[in-house]
Amino acid sequence: MTYVVTDNCIKCKYMDCVEVCPVDCFYEGENMLVIHPDECIDCGVCEPECPAEAIKPDTEPGLESWLKLNTDYAKSWPNITQKKDAPADAKEWDGVAGKLEAHFSASPGTGD
Repeated sequence: MTYVVTDNCIKCKYMDCVEVCPVDCFYEGENMLVIHPDECIDCGVCEPECPAEAIKPDTEPGLESWLKLNTDYAKSWPNITQKKDAPADAKEWDGVAGKLEAHFSASPGTGD
């Protein structure tokens, strides 16, 4: 099992999860984070820290595409180990449907 970041992170990009991760397995895109599944130790400390509830165990049904997205982008986006401020409009995007199709950016973030 591993944890994956799902669509509610898009444009919210809270980083509370990064701060608590003991193995630094988060990677930063322009407008979301992903978890590298080969680095995640399945400790679960990140899941309750996400204000947007965007982190889920990959054992939940229907998350196969999110596991693939997390795996693919963790290979090309920079590692992030320090919490940064969330976007100013993060709360406005929390819970908005259809963010993957309309707002996902494949561009990398800045990392640490």
